[in-house]
Amino acid sequence: MTHSRLYLLIVATLLAISSLLSSCIEDGFTTSPNDVLAFNMDTVAFDTVITLQGTATKQMIVYNRSPKQINISSIKVAGLASKGHFHLNVDGIRGDEFQNVEIRGNDSIYIFIEARLDEMEQDEPTFIEDRLEFVTNGKSQEVTLTAWGQDVVRVFGDTISRNTHFNANKPYLIYDTLFVAENTTLTIDAGATLLFHDKAALRCAGRMLANGTAEGPITFRGDRLDRVVGEISFDIMSGQWGGVIFTPPTMGNVLKHVIMKGSSIGMHCMAYGDTTRCALKLINCVLTNSASMCLAAATCYVQAIGTEFSDAAEEVVYLAGGKMMMSQCTFANYYLFKAPSFPIVNVYDVEYEDGTIGKIKAYFDNCIMYGLAREINEGDLEGFDVYLRYCMLKSDGKDDNHFINCVWNADAEQGPFLTVRDDYLFDYRLRNESDAIGKGNPALCPPEARYDRYGNDRLASGAVDLGAYVWIPQAEE
Repeated sequence: MTHSRLYLLIVATLLAISSLLSSCIEDGFTTSPNDVLAFNMDTVAFDTVITLQGTATKQMIVYNRSPKQINISSIKVAGLASKGHFHLNVDGIRGDEFQNVEIRGNDSIYIFIEARLDEMEQDEPTFIEDRLEFVTNGKSQEVTLTAWGQDVVRVFGDTISRNTHFNANKPYLIYDTLFVAENTTLTIDAGATLLFHDKAALRCAGRMLANGTAEGPITFRGDRLDRVVGEISFDIMSGQWGGVIFTPPTMGNVLKHVIMKGSSIGMHCMAYGDTTRCALKLINCVLTNSASMCLAAATCYVQAIGTEFSDAAEEVVYLAGGKMMMSQCTFANYYLFKAPSFPIVNVYDVEYEDGTIGKIKAYFDNCIMYGLAREINEGDLEGFDVYLRYCMLKSDGKDDNHFINCVWNADAEQGPFLTVRDDYLFDYRLRNESDAIGKGNPALCPPEARYDRYGNDRLASGAVDLGAYVWIPQAEE
């Protein structure tokens, strides 16, 4: 082939490609009022927003369904909310108003929205609503922006050195570490909420009295009130804040109907070997979702009644020396973020600095130990003053001097709980037909355990269910 013929062939090919591309791509702008925008949502809704604090970013998609390019002459926040401020990010530029934003034919753009709300000057959450306005080809369109604004009491690394009440009027937002000094009592009223910022913690050398009720539980949690993604709440995320630490000479702490979740270290209690007085008493509480342990207690006297300990990266409960009395409790581990390698409950003697041994003495009565890890230390517990009476375990074992009237190899196929880990549902109430129903000993149910944290009577049917919750029949799906 001659050079001239090759040249003509190349030119003809390029012209053909150019013609084909020009027929597929329309570079002109539509000005028809019928060509408007489409959105992937009609409302951008923020969950509860702490006032004076920024939010996570929400995103929405704006579509151009026309084959031609479209010019959005205006995108802006209407500014209808007097105490609400919604800020935009369009094409990497932050602002509240944009002009002449172009979208190619059959294409789309993302808009990112953040909220920052002024103080509402009231205790209850306040509903905030605004509009995101678009003007295209002379036609206006709107997307609704909503949020609930919540005022808080901010606490910055304080030391409580005199008797103090926390009430339920507004949540307390704690930064750094809140310290309850020796000979001081922190009383927390029913319905109160303590929110902890990243790495914040509560340390108590004095005494804490948390007086929650079934109708007004007390909540300890991180300050992320939004969602991780989609409908998945931050409630399932561990490691959001520090934890609660009871340090010597603390004594006489009583926590009723406290829900503690999402911490890094869980709840710790130490009392220098004094087991004559109760250092910590938990009644109808929930300690869940810890990046280490839910409860660690050493050389002290701890009672837990009707309490759920669930989901931890290490042990759910770690007990070293001291005296532990656990009645009608659920110990479960279906931790989401790693496969648990520690037992659900770990019990040990402890060696003091002078070489003496602090023996562990622990009773587990009418309890459930169940989950993805082994239930308790390997071995037969010989040499330990540890007893499981009328408890349910997943393992296939048999009774001896330490395991008394236990339910073995229980619920092997489905497990005893309503929990569905793959669906991010962590509900440790009993499912229908669980082997834990009616297997408890009423004589081992103390008066303080008669009602579970939902107010259900354990003795109403005459037979006591194992674990922290009374079985309530569930409607079949």
